[in-house]
Amino acid sequence: MELLAGTRNGVYRGPPTAFEEAVRVLDSDRVMRVRTFGSRAYAATRSGLYRSLDGGDAWTRLATPRTGVYSVLEHPPEERLYAGTHPAHLYVSTDGGVTWAELEGLQDLPSRGSWHTPRHRDEAHVRALRADGDRLIAGIEVGGVHVSEDGGETWTERREGLHDDVHHVLVADGYWVVSTGDGLYRTDDAGRTWTRLDGDVEGRYFREAAVHDDRLYAAATVGPPPTWDGPRGTDAALYESIDGGETLEPVEYPGAPGEFVLSWAAAGGEMYAGTTAGQLLRRVDGAWRGAGGVASGVASLAAVE
Repeated sequence: MELLAGTRNGVYRGPPTAFEEAVRVLDSDRVMRVRTFGSRAYAATRSGLYRSLDGGDAWTRLATPRTGVYSVLEHPPEERLYAGTHPAHLYVSTDGGVTWAELEGLQDLPSRGSWHTPRHRDEAHVRALRADGDRLIAGIEVGGVHVSEDGGETWTERREGLHDDVHHVLVADGYWVVSTGDGLYRTDDAGRTWTRLDGDVEGRYFREAAVHDDRLYAAATVGPPPTWDGPRGTDAALYESIDGGETLEPVEYPGAPGEFVLSWAAAGGEMYAGTTAGQLLRRVDGAWRGAGGVASGVASLAAVE
């Protein structure tokens, strides 16, 4: 078992217990998301969508309709491949990425005209794509969460009560957790209602959450990336929860508070995290330890055999 790390200059692969041995296996623009589905690995990047069929050794660029790909999903596996882009459009391929069709129903949502942010050329992007059974979930930065029950043909807004700067959607057993630029939110009814989980913590900016062995992991900073260059760095904290986020307990980790945890992955029965400084953290015997790292911030992590 190895880890793939998506960074600002491509994808690195290495052993999770000694990530200083990681090598760059894909030279690309900034990686927004790296994901694995069976033996297939994908890197969604600002310069396109890449796929590896051999665990990350060799990569092929898929010809997507738009260059900036921010999210990727196979669902069902090996049948339908989805790519979420910047600007915020969604495409599907049924032939492994050879041809693509736009799922125009996403553009028909009532809130579509409000999806934009000055930081991203006053546009938005599909930052998260997830599946929960037959349901598709799209998280828009900036635009909220939306769901589809028919493979992406039509969509329903589930953004009421949720901050619309969506970075990540975690699908857990019976609930979802959404990380946003202003808060961490949970829903137990597929987005019809939302509960904010971060009322008792200082940070408000969340990038990603994860769950492993019924333990929820999340990290927060006090502000977005432009604020991370101060004397305290990101001024971040890491939290764990054993009750689905109802209570978030702060835990110590190497690099705190200057390094912010951007990404998570489970590999070999253990939990790993990647930070803004490129450090890989490993949870051992209930505590976080350093496990090497790379020269660029680890924006996304995925396990590969």
